[in-house]
Amino acid sequence: MGSLGKPQFYNIINSEKRSSVKNHQVTDPRTEEPLWDAPIASAEDLEEAIAAANKAFKTWCKSTIAERQEALKKMADIVKDNSDELSELTMRETGKSSLMGHIEMRNTIDQIHVVSSQALEDEVQFEDDKFRIIATHQPLGVVGAICPWNFPVILCNLKIVSALITGNCVIVKPSPFTPYAVLRFVELCIPILPPGVLQAVNGGAELGALMTSHPGIAKISFTGTTATGKRVMAACSKTLKQVTLELAGNDAAVVCPDVDIPKAVGLIAAGSFFNAGQMCVATKRVYVHEDIYDEFLDKFIAETREKYTIVEDGAAPTVFGPVSNKMQFDIVKKFIDDAKTRNAKVTVDDSPLPEKGYWIPPTVVAEPPEDSLVVQEEQFGPVIPILKWSSEDDVLARANLANAGLGATVYSKDLARAESIARRLDAGSVYINTHEMPNPNAYFSGFKDSGVGGEMGKQGLKSYCYTKSIHFAK
Repeated sequence: MGSLGKPQFYNIINSEKRSSVKNHQVTDPRTEEPLWDAPIASAEDLEEAIAAANKAFKTWCKSTIAERQEALKKMADIVKDNSDELSELTMRETGKSSLMGHIEMRNTIDQIHVVSSQALEDEVQFEDDKFRIIATHQPLGVVGAICPWNFPVILCNLKIVSALITGNCVIVKPSPFTPYAVLRFVELCIPILPPGVLQAVNGGAELGALMTSHPGIAKISFTGTTATGKRVMAACSKTLKQVTLELAGNDAAVVCPDVDIPKAVGLIAAGSFFNAGQMCVATKRVYVHEDIYDEFLDKFIAETREKYTIVEDGAAPTVFGPVSNKMQFDIVKKFIDDAKTRNAKVTVDDSPLPEKGYWIPPTVVAEPPEDSLVVQEEQFGPVIPILKWSSEDDVLARANLANAGLGATVYSKDLARAESIARRLDAGSVYINTHEMPNPNAYFSGFKDSGVGGEMGKQGLKSYCYTKSIHFAK
């Protein structure tokens, strides 16, 4: 840590590095010390970026798939060649360990290669002796990518590469909690793309609102909270923008009585506490069959205390870190306090906490009431409720919330039973006998309040396109 010196950051507009009269600083989640100035883009900056993107689109949309793939190959090389710098920026602004920063960069490289291989080809929709009908997919125009803070580089990059491979131009707005690595990444990409094709503007909710309402942006891809997602969708409706919303999840794990308990415990603990639970598809509720509940709970608590501990040194190889910002820290504390006031059994390592940093030790809540915050809402932090079930109808009724449906997991040696449960869970992605692991080859979407549309896979790429049907008479 500390090899960065005093880096400079810029908004990237039409391939130019732009400073600003207004700046803000991010707080290091491990130390609560301020980091570096990040420029805040003005409304005029955004207008200029949108104009540049629309101008660039006229040429970029005519580029060949091979040309776009070559650009993305260079983008993957940029991440690889600058992995140490981007990893350190990420760890400083998110609180991740060095290990976690490098994991994010490796996964970003893999993601670029996967998405760039998924070019959308024309499809024959119908053919008989009178007609042949094909579907062809054409880019929308300018995409506005509004990105989250938990995995800033890889989640931002997903929107970038999905837009670019389909022939769109893209303007990225990183989270104001984590602007540094994204701004630097886009700066590094200046030499590999024509001006206006990829740009970055930093700012908060006000800048995001300008993007969602601007007629010069054809699509918004947003990842964040459900409450903000609803505002984004309302704003986009005024100009009939295309919109993809990846919103809050509250993923349930259903544990059947026939599981290998130690194996299931290890997988579910990893799903719960990787990145301190700050993942859209982290395991957030665990439903364990009553026949094995007590043994599972004891082993889960032991696993948590052994493998997910607070380590102040960011260079240590750990996947558990602090909560990434004060706002989320306060939310997680509220969930824990709510569980305590409802007389749930809250188990936590009571070792002294560091004096500085947004640290919350892994916290296990046994059998909280169904209406408690930690069951009904997304905690997005290192606290996990362990609940008991007796019948499949019972657990499905409780696991299928009215307000969320992003991911879920099922654990059972009986694959037919596991699949039956998986098909009845209201979730966009269900994982059997593993914790949640999104794959860029598979469509990723949410049910209910967890989103609109989706990303990843060829189906995800189609959301960055108009689909045109061409009818040939024979």
